[in-house]
Amino acid sequence: PPQYGLVFDAGSTHTALYIYQWPADKENGTGIVSQVEVCSVSGPGISSYADDPAGAGASLKPCLDKAMKIVPAEQQRQTPTYLGATAGMRLLRYRHCPEPTTSHPFPTTRFRGARILTGNEEGSFGWITVNYLLETLVKFSFAEKWEHPQGIEVLGALDLGGASTQITFQPGGTIEDKNTSIFFRLYGTNYLLYTHSYLCYGQVQALKMLMAALHQGSPSPQQISHPCYPKGYQETVNTADLYNSPCVRAPSTPSPAQNITVMGTGDPAACSTAVQKLFNFTCGANRTCGFNGVYQPPVRGQFFAFAGFYYTFQFLNLTSQQSLNDVNSTVQTFCKKNWAELVEAFPQQKGFLHTYCSKAIYILTLLLNGYKFNEHTWSSIHFSQQAANTDIGWTLGFMLNFTNMIPTEALEHVKGHQPSLWAGAVSFIVLAIV
Repeated sequence: PPQYGLVFDAGSTHTALYIYQWPADKENGTGIVSQVEVCSVSGPGISSYADDPAGAGASLKPCLDKAMKIVPAEQQRQTPTYLGATAGMRLLRYRHCPEPTTSHPFPTTRFRGARILTGNEEGSFGWITVNYLLETLVKFSFAEKWEHPQGIEVLGALDLGGASTQITFQPGGTIEDKNTSIFFRLYGTNYLLYTHSYLCYGQVQALKMLMAALHQGSPSPQQISHPCYPKGYQETVNTADLYNSPCVRAPSTPSPAQNITVMGTGDPAACSTAVQKLFNFTCGANRTCGFNGVYQPPVRGQFFAFAGFYYTFQFLNLTSQQSLNDVNSTVQTFCKKNWAELVEAFPQQKGFLHTYCSKAIYILTLLLNGYKFNEHTWSSIHFSQQAANTDIGWTLGFMLNFTNMIPTEALEHVKGHQPSLWAGAVSFIVLAIV
C-alpha cells in the first residue's frame, strides 16, 4: 500500500493542507512522490490567531478530517504530518509571539511539529520542489536506473506570497555573500545555490505599503487618489487597518483611527512611479544586487515563477511565454480600463478585480528592476502553478527533506546490486550446492 505525508502550508493570508503519497517499497530514494489532494483551510492565515493559538489549531481540523478519509485507518498513526508557517508568522515575531500550546489537532497522525520557516528555507524548499518534479535532479532512465540527467541544468525558483518573495537559483560563479547561499547534496550531486527572501515584499504587504505611501503623500488626510485602481472605483479604508503591520511605516504624527476614501484614477504610468518608490534599486560600488542593498549575482538559466506570480498573470492570460513587449502592452491596456468596463468584463472576479493592475505592475517592477531580468532574459521565466500534476511551492520540498525521501548519495549506491547480478549469484550458489 502507498505511504502518505501531510504538510500544512500556513501562509500569511491562508492555510492549505497538501496530501502526498508514494509506494511503500520505494521509500528513501525513488522520485515518485505524487500529490493526492489539496484542502484550503477556511478563514485567514494563522498569524491572525496571535491572541487565540488554540483557535488556529481548531481551524485546521476540517482539512485534517478530509485527509483522514483519504489515508487508510491502519496507516494514519504512521503518517508524518508537518505544519510550516512562513512570512506571516515571521512578521508576527516583530509584534507579538504567543506562548506555545501543548495541544494540537493531530491526534490521529504522527505529528512531527510546527515550525516557522526561515526565508532561505522557504526559497530553497521551493527550488527542490520545482527541480524534483521536473526531473532535473534524478531521472529514471530507459535502462531502468535512476540516473543524474546529463546536459540538463537545474531550474531557478521565483516565489511570491502575501508577505514575502523569494528568489533561488544556481549562479554561474561564486556567491560573494555567504548569508545568501545554501548547500544541498542530492542524489550524489552537490548544489550551491543563491537564495534570498525579502520580507514585506509579498503582494499583500507591498500593496499595503503602497497605500500608506499614497496616504502620507496626499494633500487631504481623508482622501487618497490611487493611480493603480481603476477610474470610477471607490472604497473606504480605516487607518487602524492600514497601519497595523510592521511593514508599514506609520506617519510621523499619528492621529486617531479614521476612515479614508480611496478613489481610483486608472493611471498606469503614475502607478509604476509610485510602486518603484517602494524599492531602493541602488547598489554599492563594485557590487551586484537585487534591491534594498541585498547582494544578488546575475540571474542565470530557466526559472519557474509560481504562487502570486502565476495567479496574477494567469488572470491576465500572460502565462504562455509572451514577449516582454506583449506583457507590458496587456498590462497597460488593462490598467486603463475604468471600473464599469472591468465589472462588465469580469463579473465573477469583483472581489479582487480592482487590485490586478497594481499587482501586475508590482510584479513587473519586482522582476525587472528588483531581480534584474531584462528583455533578453524575460523569456527564461515560466509562469506555472503545477508540474507533473503537483502544485509548485515549498511544501513538497519541505516534506522530501524532512522525511529523507531524497538521499544525499546516488540511488545506484543506495539500492545495492542490480537484479541481474543477484540472479547470477543465486544461480551460482545453486549450481555449487548441486
